[in-house]
Amino acid sequence: MPVFVLSFPLQALAGALLGAAHALSFAPWNQGWLQVLALAALFALADSAHSARQAAVAGFAFGLGWFGVGVSWVYISMHVYGGMWAWLAALATLAFAALLALFPALALWAATRFGPSSSLRPLLALPAAWVATEWLRGVVFTGFPWIAGGYAHTDTPLAGFAPVAGVYGLSLLAALVAGALVALLRRQSRAIAAISIALLAAALAGGEALRRIEWTQAAGEPIRVRLVQGNIPQNLKFGPGGLQRAHDTHLKLMRAGARADLVVLPESVFPLPLAYLPDFVTRDLLEYTAARASALVFGVFIEDPPGRYYNSAIGLAPGAQPQRYSKRHLVPFGEFIPFGFRWFVDLMAIPIGDQERGAKYQPPLALAGQRIAVNICYEDLFGAEIIDAWKDPGNAPTLLLNLSNLAWFDDSIALAQHLQISRLRALETGRPMLRATNTGATAIVDARGRVVAQLPFNTEGALDGEVRGHVGTTPYVRFGDWPALAVIAALLLAAFAAGRARRL
Repeated sequence: MPVFVLSFPLQALAGALLGAAHALSFAPWNQGWLQVLALAALFALADSAHSARQAAVAGFAFGLGWFGVGVSWVYISMHVYGGMWAWLAALATLAFAALLALFPALALWAATRFGPSSSLRPLLALPAAWVATEWLRGVVFTGFPWIAGGYAHTDTPLAGFAPVAGVYGLSLLAALVAGALVALLRRQSRAIAAISIALLAAALAGGEALRRIEWTQAAGEPIRVRLVQGNIPQNLKFGPGGLQRAHDTHLKLMRAGARADLVVLPESVFPLPLAYLPDFVTRDLLEYTAARASALVFGVFIEDPPGRYYNSAIGLAPGAQPQRYSKRHLVPFGEFIPFGFRWFVDLMAIPIGDQERGAKYQPPLALAGQRIAVNICYEDLFGAEIIDAWKDPGNAPTLLLNLSNLAWFDDSIALAQHLQISRLRALETGRPMLRATNTGATAIVDARGRVVAQLPFNTEGALDGEVRGHVGTTPYVRFGDWPALAVIAALLLAAFAAGRARRL
């Protein structure tokens, strides 16, 4: 029998409230086990549904609560800085949350419609369908895997699985734990209870054991780094005097304090493409690297050829040719315009809002004795793309570096969520992650995903610290998401076969 039965309207309301609670499991609240409990309650709702349609409604309501809270910051970018009317920005935010909510709705519908009998559904069909649709959300229409379930576990024992199975592996483990809790509450058979207890024990004990493994090793001497956070509001960045403000603010912060081996400025630090910068700006940057014997990385737009713009990072070192990385995974509506949505983008004042993609493989920047794999802002959501930097094993990265400008989102939860995402990339790859941002989160993350140092959000400053490059390969770097996806596919096939056998 189902764990509990609610009327149809109450199921939808409960789903929405559980979804909102689920959003609180991520940064800045970091209540990882709340994610499992909310998911377990949702699985129990789906198990008590009278039809696949009713389960889908519960999933959709859960998604509205989850994304309505978790990605509410998109309203700020559209209204406050994009100039969109408040009512239209609110409607667009709701529509975006509703679009994302279709994925959990699909998961619960499919698990109920095609899955096995209720005794196996929480352990088999629901977890597999749930994570399959999470993966779909990360790839369909270029993907939006923000606050995928695995990110809630950067500080729980399940984090030990990150270097092995990646974020979707963590999502699957969390979903299996949630399903095991539901199965235990149902108390249907000793066999199901034994399987559930074994799952719980394997997840907890396995995670703790894996956390003790040193997949990668520090190599070479530490380097001194300075990560600059200019804290220039988005409405001033591209306004009158924006270029001078960016130059003065960042040069002041770069020159403060002792010499650093590597200095990093945020994404698109100047409001003009590189070729349009006044001579005094490029002169001061070059003179800084020569006078300090420091390597410098800064984000800037590059026009190449005329009329085609790239969101890029430039690496400078004394006596060496400039190096370049160009962003390859662009943000829909902010950096490229999906087909048929020109009218929508035209309602927002987004400078250089239609950009070109960089190459899939771009060698790490060779600076300060390190091989630095750069990713820009939104790109660090895509772990499978981050590990493309290991294409040439002889030139494998020793450090990861993220340049971001989240001033579009003020002091919202987006800043803390983005730091949590970067921490998981560090865990997956066994590499330190440096983050240089305009307003936050500027931070040094070690190879085990721990924040070593961080500047406060929305403050002007420079973060000084030391970091050591790492060598070695985690299983995730070697195999990517394929092992987790293979397990998900196997569980889906088993659930479908069991469901078909039940109906015959």
